Amino acid sequence: MRIALVSDIHGNLAALEAVVADIRHRGVDQIVCLGDNLSGPLLPRETAHYLMASDWIILAGNHERQVLEYQPGKGGQSDGYAHSQLTSGEFAWLCTLRPQLKLNPEVFLCHGTPRSDCEHFLESVCNGRLSVASSGEITERLGDVLAPVVACGHSHVPRSVRLPSGQLCVNPGSVGLQAYTDDHPEHYIMELGTPDAHYAVIAKTTSGWACESYAVPYDYSSMAKLARARRRPDWGQALLTGYAA
Repeated sequence: MRIALVSDIHGNLAALEAVVADIRHRGVDQIVCLGDNLSGPLLPRETAHYLMASDWIILAGNHERQVLEYQPGKGGQSDGYAHSQLTSGEFAWLCTLRPQLKLNPEVFLCHGTPRSDCEHFLESVCNGRLSVASSGEITERLGDVLAPVVACGHSHVPRSVRLPSGQLCVNPGSVGLQAYTDDHPEHYIMELGTPDAHYAVIAKTTSGWACESYAVPYDYSSMAKLARARRRPDWGQALLTGYAA
């Protein structure tokens, strides 16, 4: 069994198409999308249509919730732009998405952690940066989930962690955005230092579950240009370089 994991597309359809083209060469049995699919200044409606036409398992991230709840003056720019571009059909589809799912007896899916859609699972904020969390922190966030594999998104950091229990926790990284700043749970910066789109493949082997991580080049300059045209130079910088403005 081979499962491709994609996450945190953020309306970057060019990156998503490049990732899907790469996945086709990997011999996967299934594609799973872990949420934060549309929010951002790029192509939210077009990305929604792409995902709606797929046969993937698709989760909601915290930004799906925030786009649905958006009210002018009470939400972020990225959620506001996505909200302004969607119609009733896309909103109805967003309402069907769940923040977590037991894919099968061996694989548990969530956007953030099993207990929250906006909590980092494999990282903790330290000195204004995201650093790998301790096994104790990850285990505490895992709660009573006993699945051999737990897949998450949210942080945009590609990482896999093998816990003392033997459970494999995987974040495929972000398809669409490789740097950002945030103020939750406190101010910090996330930078990968590359504009490439990221995804992962988990595979059941004779020795147990394993993870393969991939970085895919794509036409990120066109997406950076689009972000700047939408008056989001912060996104333009992140998309072009993988570093925060």
